[in-house]
Amino acid sequence: MIMTILEGRVENQNWSKLEQAYQEGSQHNEPGLVQSFLIHSTKETNLWRIVTLWSSREALDAMRQLNETPRGVLMFRQANSEPSLSVFEVVQQIIPK
Repeated sequence: MIMTILEGRVENQNWSKLEQAYQEGSQHNEPGLVQSFLIHSTKETNLWRIVTLWSSREALDAMRQLNETPRGVLMFRQANSEPSLSVFEVVQQIIPK
């Protein structure tokens, strides 16, 4: 499993734009997308992230090879923010019973 984290700083007046863009974007499921979260820092109030789990590196690469700007980047851009991307391999996972 692969985790991507898009991180951007969003000014207060644009928070609702990001939330709305995320809500609208959630209507379009990408192949291989397992789960996604829009998270907001409680310490750094302008810091937002979109954390997404992908079924595999191949699924992420297939989405990125579409030669289109990824939906998450467009979400941040609608809120006047240019995000940075980090990609992680999920090594272990705990699923409560």
